[in-house]
Amino acid sequence: MIKTFLATLAGSLLALAAPLAVADPIVIKFAHVVTDDTPKGRGALQFQKLVQERLAGKVKVEVYPSSTLVGDADELEALRSNRVQMLAPSVSKLNALSKALRVYDLPYLFDNLEAVKRFQRRDKSRELLGSLVTHGITGLAYWNNGGRQLSATREIHAPADLKGLTFRVESSEVLAAYYQQLGAEAVQLPFAQVYDALRTGKVQGAENPWSNLLGQKINTVQPYIVEDNHSFLTYMLITNTSFWNALPFEIRSDLEAILDEVTQSVNRDAEGINAKARERVTASGTSKILVPTPAEREAWRAAVMPLIKKYEGEVGSDVLRAAEAANRR
Repeated sequence: MIKTFLATLAGSLLALAAPLAVADPIVIKFAHVVTDDTPKGRGALQFQKLVQERLAGKVKVEVYPSSTLVGDADELEALRSNRVQMLAPSVSKLNALSKALRVYDLPYLFDNLEAVKRFQRRDKSRELLGSLVTHGITGLAYWNNGGRQLSATREIHAPADLKGLTFRVESSEVLAAYYQQLGAEAVQLPFAQVYDALRTGKVQGAENPWSNLLGQKINTVQPYIVEDNHSFLTYMLITNTSFWNALPFEIRSDLEAILDEVTQSVNRDAEGINAKARERVTASGTSKILVPTPAEREAWRAAVMPLIKKYEGEVGSDVLRAAEAANRR
């Protein structure tokens, strides 16, 4: 009996002396559809780096760029099923779930990127981050990628020049309506298919910020680029609501602090990244860059004003007024 007792005691002491099992880190799979050297791509990598530095062993971020894990067509479903935990899709992809988010797609509403940033800092825009919770999605931040530039197979100076052309657009009713109103056709295609669609002539034009024009080599298959900044490509950093709410409070707070830092960096650097991309596109000589005159820009604005009026009821007059006010500081 004594031997049995001593054996049991020894086993217990050994168990107590053994190191406690270390829990596996929380894994955040961050998927996106663009390259690493775009504002979104850089933001994802910076988030990964800061999490590794500050939450090593607790949280691990895996970044999947260029549709290597999920693409445009299935990324939202992957998020809702928790196969990925973080995305940063264009707000255009989300405005079917929240009509108020269509404010970001209305053409010629914002004068420049600074106006977009001012709007995003105001209460009305901050409220929109929570507009997807009923769909199991939580908005965390806005990341910007500069103005959308129009590219095409022929010179475009006036709204009438779009007639007869087919343009690729994101999955946004507003973006499609914009081209249809001006006599063009709009085709919704995943981002990964844009280059081939332009190369083969399936579509004759598209709209992208400079960083995406360069990153996807769209300039090599589009002889004309109109620097019109008719709208601004805004990403919403989103997560699975159940996943996010289940995180320990301390870890979630640390992640929020890191995301605030990354968001400031992304939105501060977006203009510089796109300016450098513009320089490289210009230097390549592949495309003629057309810059609208003030008179031409006013003609475009007048042509799309009925579209803004049409969507005011869906977006909400309060949201629209807040966006317009951001142009005046």
